[in-house]
Amino acid sequence: MTESILTCRGLSKSYGKKTALAGLDLKLPAGRIIGLLGPNGSGKTTLLKLINGLLTPTSGEILIAGLAPGPETKKIVAYLPERTYLDDSRKVSETLRFFSDFYADFDLERAEAMLADLGIDTNVRLKTLSKGTKEKVQLILVMSRRARLYCLDEPIAGVDPAARDYILRTIINNYDPAASVLISTHLIADVEQVLDEAIFLQRGSVILQKSVDDIRLEDGKSVDALFREVFKC
Repeated sequence: MTESILTCRGLSKSYGKKTALAGLDLKLPAGRIIGLLGPNGSGKTTLLKLINGLLTPTSGEILIAGLAPGPETKKIVAYLPERTYLDDSRKVSETLRFFSDFYADFDLERAEAMLADLGIDTNVRLKTLSKGTKEKVQLILVMSRRARLYCLDEPIAGVDPAARDYILRTIINNYDPAASVLISTHLIADVEQVLDEAIFLQRGSVILQKSVDDIRLEDGKSVDALFREVFKC
């Protein structure tokens, strides 16, 4: 049996009277690239924040490699939030050193090689970079960790189409095959090529979890086409 890197049992999260996750049950296998897909308000970002210990569940249980979110799980989970959080006043090189000092699993040589591939000067300050370039830097920082679970919230939303293929190749080529990558995105057609599995969220619950191959064989559709059918307005 494939080891589960993430297990959620009856996981719920409410913000006052608003329910973001409603008794969610989920298991993520290790060694897969998984799309976390759903319309706005379906609970995707809330789930990623719970995985990373940024929120506390209202009820239920969440385990990463058998551990509740905390200092130990932060050592094995790499998180790319939807919004850039890097210190704009730092140079790219200073940010690299910060990550290298902070994360024992950070591969500095890998990060420098990817930045060089994209022609990003490490001697410039982040505030001088465009929004899309900052997002590329942030993704490179995350994917340069030797984590067991990568949580990526809209990793290609802010970059131009020409850069998306490079970013997707970066995701594929820069994670341990025994690790898992969880990608939350609205750009399904763009990421579908790299996905092993898809999870559909609706109103805070999982309504589908299926391998991409099975979706194509059994449903006779692409993941994007099935998504459009299931969530048709």
